[in-house]
Amino acid sequence: MDDTFYMEMALSLAEKGKGFTSPNPMVGAVVVKDGTIVGKGFHEVYGGPHAEVHAIDHAGSQARGATLYVTLEPCNHTGKTPPCTHKILEAGITEVVMAMADPNPLASGGADFLRQKGVRVRQGVCEDQSRRLNEIFITYATTKKPFVILKYASTLDGRIATRTGDSKWISGPVSRAYTHEIRHLVDGIMVGMGTILADDPSLTTRIAGFKGRDPRRIILDTGLRIPENAKILHLESDSDTILVSGLQAQEDPHRLDKKRRLEKRGVTVLEVPMKNGLIDLDKLMGILGSMGISSLLIEGGSRVLSEALQAGIVNKVMLFYAPKLLGGDDGAPVCKGKGPEMMKDAIGLEHMTFRPMGEDLMIEAYVTPSVSKDTVY
Repeated sequence: MDDTFYMEMALSLAEKGKGFTSPNPMVGAVVVKDGTIVGKGFHEVYGGPHAEVHAIDHAGSQARGATLYVTLEPCNHTGKTPPCTHKILEAGITEVVMAMADPNPLASGGADFLRQKGVRVRQGVCEDQSRRLNEIFITYATTKKPFVILKYASTLDGRIATRTGDSKWISGPVSRAYTHEIRHLVDGIMVGMGTILADDPSLTTRIAGFKGRDPRRIILDTGLRIPENAKILHLESDSDTILVSGLQAQEDPHRLDKKRRLEKRGVTVLEVPMKNGLIDLDKLMGILGSMGISSLLIEGGSRVLSEALQAGIVNKVMLFYAPKLLGGDDGAPVCKGKGPEMMKDAIGLEHMTFRPMGEDLMIEAYVTPSVSKDTVY
C-alpha cells in the first residue's frame, strides 16, 4: 500500500458527498500511522465539519505522529467551520499528503501555514483525479460562474422528438435514472419555454430509494409566456423556480401583472439583457453565479441547446444515444439555430469517454476551450 492507494481511498470517500456539499468541494481524508489506516472521513454536507475533522476525530489519539491523506489542500480560514490546519496541528499530525492546492484564494494557504509550523507537506498524488472530481468547484471558484453541463437524449439520426413533438421515451430507463443522479449533483437545471409548453416537466430529482436534492429550476421565458398552471409552479419541493425574462425598456401592464402574480407564488423573475433578440446567456451565467449557483444542467430544447453552445458557456456534454432511427427529416433536431459556415469553426470536444447505459450509449466529453476561456484543464 502506497500514497496512491491511500489517496484513491480518500477520493472514494469524497464521492460520498456528491450533491450535498455545494458550493463547497467534495473532500475525503484518510489518517495512516505505521502503515495502518486509523481514521477516515469525508465532507458530508455544506456547513458541516470538513473531511479532515471527521478523519482525525475517527483516529483519536492515534492521529499523533500520523500522516493525513486529503484530496484537497486543508483550509486555513474560518468560515462556517474553524480552519482545518489548526485541527491538524492540535492532533499532532506530522505529515500531510494532498492531491491538489485549493483554487479558492479565500481558503488557500493551508500548505504553507503547515510547513511553517513544521509539518511535512507533499502535493500532487492523484491530482488529475481530484481535479476531475471537483471540476464544478474549481470552475466556480476561479470564474464565479457555474460549471455548465449540456445534456440531451437523441436517436442515432440526431432527433430529440418526432415531427409531432413526441419525445417519450427516446432513452431507456437506465439513462433516465442516471439523469436524475446528475440532477442531484447540480445546483440548477435550465430549459426553454418550448420544453415547458411541450412537456410540462417537473424538473425534480427522483432516485429510487434515495431522497435526492432538487436543483433550482431555471426557465428561459423571454416574454413571461409560462402558463400559470404549469407543473413547475405547483410543486412540493425544497428548491425554487427562476424565470429568466428579457430586460424590457418599458413594462407592458399585462406582463407586469403576471410578474407580480408569479412572484407572490415565490417565483423569482430575473430581468436579463437581450442579445440578438434572445437572452444573453453569458450575462445570465454571471448573474446565476452571483446567486450561488455553482453548476447548471441544460436539458433543452433544440433552440436552447444551440444558443448555449454558440454562446460558449458549456463546459461539458453528456449525450445519450438510443438505438433508434426516425428515418425522416421532419423530427426535432438536437440543435436548432444558426451554426458556423466552416467546419474549422465547429465546437471541438476532448477527453471523450463512452459508457453503455442499458441499451443506450452515453458520450461524455469536455468542450475544447478557446484561448480566452477559463478552464479546469
